[in-house]
Amino acid sequence: MKTVYLDNAATTAVRPEALESMLPLLRGDFANPSSAHASGQRARNALDQARLKTARALGAAPKEIVFTGGGSEAVCLALFGIVEAHGVQRLITSAIEHHAVLHAADALRERGVIVSVLPVNRDGFVEVGTLEQALDEGTSPPTLVSIMHANNEIGTIQDVNALAKLAHARGAFFHTDAVQSVGHIELDVRALGVDALSLSAHKFEGPKGVGALYVREGMRVTPRVYGGGQESGMRAGTENVAGIAGLAVALDLAVQELASERPRIEALRDRLIDGVLKSIPGAALNGSRERRLPNNANLRFDRIEAHTLVLGLDVAGFEASTGSACTSGSLDPSHVLTAIGTSGPAARGALRFSLGRQTQPQDIDRLLDVLPGIISKLRALSPVLTVAG
Repeated sequence: MKTVYLDNAATTAVRPEALESMLPLLRGDFANPSSAHASGQRARNALDQARLKTARALGAAPKEIVFTGGGSEAVCLALFGIVEAHGVQRLITSAIEHHAVLHAADALRERGVIVSVLPVNRDGFVEVGTLEQALDEGTSPPTLVSIMHANNEIGTIQDVNALAKLAHARGAFFHTDAVQSVGHIELDVRALGVDALSLSAHKFEGPKGVGALYVREGMRVTPRVYGGGQESGMRAGTENVAGIAGLAVALDLAVQELASERPRIEALRDRLIDGVLKSIPGAALNGSRERRLPNNANLRFDRIEAHTLVLGLDVAGFEASTGSACTSGSLDPSHVLTAIGTSGPAARGALRFSLGRQTQPQDIDRLLDVLPGIISKLRALSPVLTVAG
């Protein structure tokens, strides 16, 4: 029986073209890109080409791209780096951010930065009026706003352009965590109007352990890692040239394929959502139906513990998750689902299906064939579970 992988929001398989671009840089052209000899300069050229390709995919200039060790590092470089470089006294973020942002906010609070965590509405959106009120009260700038582009659990896509415009009108800086959206929806940093944007390669079929931070030209960022002054002095350490090359190739191909792949994935996502809501009583969708990532279907089932459902699906040949892979070991309700007003029992019955380039119509059809039976069996085994609200 074929295993159907539906956990692409956690990580994706490295696509063959990205892997092929990495292998020469792990073998013959393995030299340090800071070395002056011919081998080093070949590695430098590969790094420069990857930076150009990454910048082009984001609508940025090559000098605005800083390569990092992943999305969380990119987030921390943005938050701590902007706060320190510009003397930021206040950070405004949202209740549904990834823990990379929320835990960084906790650390900044301990350093004396005032942190405001904005609520979201039932669909998971930060409303412009909510941000406006926060910006107009309390301390004056310098302020940094960090609102994610798309949520990693429920797939909600924020109106970052409107939020960034408002922040800039009030003299604040704006960072967005775009780890889930880059490579999956059309994105241009100029159109978004942000000062900084974080991304991670393994979310769009690149390798793990490599990411990037877009930093708008003229924006100062204090480094988090000191050393040899690589990455324009913003991130020291010998660059992971092979990983960066894989990131650039995967991102370039993902962007090229968006016109055809996004509607295909959206159709499969809607097929899954509609099929579940039609065939399984007590099922509901988390997050906005319209403004959501093309590959995200976050569904909750009453009288079900999602951790048990994950195991049942695994036995049946389907791999999904209860939410963020970073908190998969926790039995506490998701902070994202709690923030959108979902009760504890309901939140514990939520499962995230995240589709990918390998997902086919027959995979969704087979899931819809087996899922109702698994749900019914689990409900029969656990009749005393609280009905989700």
